[in-house]
This record gives sequence, C-alpha cells and structure tokens, in this order.
Amino acid sequence: MHDITFIPGDGIGPEVTEAARRVLEATGVRFKWALAHAGDRAQDRHGTPLPDYVLESIRANRVALKGPITTPIGSGFRSVNVALRKLLDLYACLRPCKRYPGAPSRYENVDLVIVRENTEDLYRGIEFQDGTPDTAKLLSLIAETRGETLGPNTGFSLKVISEAGTRRIVSFAFEYARAQGRKKVTAVHKANILKFSDGLFLSVAREVARGYTDIEFEDVIVDTLCMRLVRNPEQFDVLVLPNLYGDFVSELCAGLIGGLGVAPGANIGDECAVFEPTHGSAPKYAGLNKVNPIAMILSGMLMLRYLGEVEAADLVERAVAEVMAEGKWVTYDLKPHRDDATAVGTSQVADAVIEKMNRLRRKANA
Repeated sequence: MHDITFIPGDGIGPEVTEAARRVLEATGVRFKWALAHAGDRAQDRHGTPLPDYVLESIRANRVALKGPITTPIGSGFRSVNVALRKLLDLYACLRPCKRYPGAPSRYENVDLVIVRENTEDLYRGIEFQDGTPDTAKLLSLIAETRGETLGPNTGFSLKVISEAGTRRIVSFAFEYARAQGRKKVTAVHKANILKFSDGLFLSVAREVARGYTDIEFEDVIVDTLCMRLVRNPEQFDVLVLPNLYGDFVSELCAGLIGGLGVAPGANIGDECAVFEPTHGSAPKYAGLNKVNPIAMILSGMLMLRYLGEVEAADLVERAVAEVMAEGKWVTYDLKPHRDDATAVGTSQVADAVIEKMNRLRRKANA
C-alpha cells in the first residue's frame, strides 16, 4: 500500500488527475489517497492557495500526484508550483520527452530527458520593484561598485546560481543517466556572456562530469542547443539546465514529441517527490471532458517507477503507447485534424488505456 497525497489542481486538473488515478488503480497496485487542495479552491476555502496541511501531507506521505495549478500573471501569489519546489526542496525537475508513434510530430526517434534545476536562478524569486527604497539602495550599490548608472524606474530579478545547487543537480543528472542506462549528459548554459552565474554552473558541471567516466559529457550554449534540437533532437540524451533555460527548453522538447498533452513531469528532492504534467490548468476547457490526460497518466507512470513498481509502470507506458499508435481513442490534439469528429474525451482515453492494460495482461497470461 502506497500513501499518496492527491492534489486535483485547477481548471482541467480534476479531470486529468481523476483519469490518471483510475489508470493507476487499474494496475493492481494499492494506493491510499490523501486528498489535498491547492490553488483556486484552496484560496476560496482557506484564504491561501497553498495551505500548510498540503505541505504537511506531502512531507508525511513523501509522494504526491498533482494536477496543474493556475499561476497568476503579474500580481498576486507568485506561484504555488514554485513555492512547493522551494518549501519542499524539490530541486530536480525531471521531464522525459519521448515521442510515441501516433503523436503528431516531425520527428520519429526523440527520447531525451530534461533535468532542470528547480530552486535557483531567476525563479528564486529575489526581485526588487522599481521605485522602492530597497531598489534605490541596489541602484546605489551598482553605481558605487560597477560604475553603472541606471534609471530610477528600474526593476531587478536576481539570477542566483550556487556551487552547491549546481553540484547536486548535475550529480542527479549523471546518477539518473547511469541508473536508466543512458549514455550522455549535456550541460546547457550561457557562460560566454554570463561569466559569474552560468560560468559557475559550467565549471561545476565539468568538475562533476570527471567523476562519471562511463558517461559521455558535453556542454552547449543554450541558443545553440535550441537550433540543434530543432535540426536533430535525436543527438541528445540527458540535458541538465539551470532553472530558466530548463523551463523554456522543456516546452520546446514537448513540441518535438507532439505537444504538452503527452509531456509528463516530476519534481524530486531528497525527502519527497511531486508528480505532475508539464502543461497548465487551461481553465477555458474545465469541465468539458475534452483535454488530453496522457501527460498526467504518464506522470503517474513516473510515480510508479519512483515507488519501485516497475512492472506496473511498464504496463501503463505500453498501454498508453498502443492507444496512441492506434489513434482511435485519443483526444482532438492527437488527431490528424483538430476538428476531427472522432476525437474522444478525457475519461474515454482513460477507459481505453485501462482496457488496453487488461488486454495486455490477458495476452501475457495466455
């Protein structure tokens, strides 16, 4: 029995998490779900989008399955997702990008993994609003130490890269590569321009790499990476990146494999882990039984692997792959044309995956 914190999320979150829960339970693995609300519903009930009991539940159970949560733009609570990663020290964002037959893509053999540092960089959230006394102090410091005079109406977001934070995320990437039988780790940076932040990231990555002689290592500038990914994504295996670049590049890689609807994710720390899809809450589709639950289902598959339920994880992944390859019981985004009248809904995809799992089991036992 696995105790799991279950966070439905906002918008389409309740629909896709319910689809994933049904698929996970159909594996035969036993779960005890601890329901917890974060996001808009928690704001309405508790006056905060991230109540303390949610964090306590995740710490107690050590694993959570989480739907997407709406992040306000420009004002309000910075981000529930960022807060969870920071407060639980979920320093590694794992985003496998694997192209399954049937997914709309220009590429055939994409199978790479994004390892994104989750707690530092610009997303650390150390910002200075224009026109405030603290910003005036910072402007004075810059003028005094760098000889740069900036205008008074200037805002700042600090790019924070530490030796310790870099060492643990690069080590995580190499350990993951070794455990999964992958052959190469690529460190992504902009050290040619950002000498003291990305320069530190690169120097530590190179140092860590020297301890893993069984795994190939390269480093690449982030803009060059984007060009190489578009031209030939098959050349990459495991990418390790600072927070901001990891956010952008993981979206790019989702586009290589068919879109955010098939891109799973996990946020992992030393004490606990939260599994969630890469996509957002898409509130305009809430309650319509329309959106693709496969990214959420595959996030559940990653959770099974994390829990050591490898056989069940393999079953889920194979069933999803076969449903996608057949192309009959899939949502509109996986059809050749988005207005295809044969597209099915969220719950019907889950039904199809469960039925495929049952058939695979019967075939294996025949």
